Amino acid sequence: MTDSPDDIAAAPQAPESLEPPPSGRSSRRRLLARAMVKTIAAYDLIGAGDRVMVAISGGKDSYTLLDLLWEAKARAPFRFELVAVHLDQVQPGYDGAPLRRWLERFGAPFEILREDTYTPVVAHTPAGKAYCSMCSRLRRGILYTAAERLGCNKIALGHHRDDSLETLLLNLFYAGRLQAMPAGYTTDDGRFRVIRPLIECAEADIAAHASEAGYPILPCNLCGSQDNLRRDKMSALIAQLEQDNPDVRSVMLSALKNVAPSHLLDPRLLARGEADEVAVPDLPQPAKPGPRRLTVLP
Repeated sequence: MTDSPDDIAAAPQAPESLEPPPSGRSSRRRLLARAMVKTIAAYDLIGAGDRVMVAISGGKDSYTLLDLLWEAKARAPFRFELVAVHLDQVQPGYDGAPLRRWLERFGAPFEILREDTYTPVVAHTPAGKAYCSMCSRLRRGILYTAAERLGCNKIALGHHRDDSLETLLLNLFYAGRLQAMPAGYTTDDGRFRVIRPLIECAEADIAAHASEAGYPILPCNLCGSQDNLRRDKMSALIAQLEQDNPDVRSVMLSALKNVAPSHLLDPRLLARGEADEVAVPDLPQPAKPGPRRLTVLP
């Protein structure tokens, strides 16, 4: 179920300035909303005229993303469109009815796709191996196709701060590269901009908010595949470090914004200068609020 691009474009125009948040909002929701809008402004993730497909899995992160983006849209000083897309991958025991009912009540345009990725993933994954890699590739292709059909130029994902930090450690310890999750990137074919508005939000805050909001969470292990054990190890490592330094997650996030290329060993960085500290040329700088950007919610 979704509205056509023409139908959505005809919706009432958003107000010229952001209004104060509704009374009664929880402090945690306000915290998440402020962090999300600040990230959107800092990395210029959403601008006037954008049509954003919000991938909603039925987990706490994607519910929170859609909920907060819909609220921000209503108070943005420019117009942009949102459409939620959920993919039913025909996994055994799947029941998407609670999600559908929530989306119908929520009011945002949405579409639920049904594509059997479970059967080919099981058939082509060696015994004892996790399904995650192949499943992710198939899911991504389906979502990209949907985004093109729906006229979306951006795809919003619900990854948060802890996802990025765990990815940083996974790449450091197992892949031999310094790489985390960016706030936004352009797909290889140049068709879409993939954005992560919650990338600076703490998972614990999202989980607490999701519980308060009463989102109907769908199970995430229906395929029967084990969780990514390496990612679990990275999560446990961060939790262990947190016992000695309660601010370790915030410090790690700050490190991702404070890179000293001249102190690394990648020869490709030599051309960027010999100074002790060189700013990464393409690192987005916080943007001043303007008519094309969201401003931080009160």
